[in-house]
Amino acid sequence: MADDDYVYDETTGEWRPASELAAEAAAASAVRDSAGNVLADGDSVTLIKDLKVKGAGQTLKQGTVIKSIRLTDNPEEIDCRHDAIKGLVLRTEFVRKR
Repeated sequence: MADDDYVYDETTGEWRPASELAAEAAAASAVRDSAGNVLADGDSVTLIKDLKVKGAGQTLKQGTVIKSIRLTDNPEEIDCRHDAIKGLVLRTEFVRKR
């Protein structure tokens, strides 16, 4: 996009640069943890509460470190592996970036 491309923003009622609107949209779609930190593929996270894992009959304790997360299509979920549980999907509201 060129610097002089403008788009009408219906929420503010103003003409704004297209690059500015694209940057805001990208920031809004970022995956965030419970504290608001941006998560990326390969990050390590810590659980902020005890979680009972359905189908595994185990409980992951608060403070458990999960390494090498993968982002999913859903910004509220991350895909990860734990030593005892493979194919684990956690909600971002229960983790904090390490």
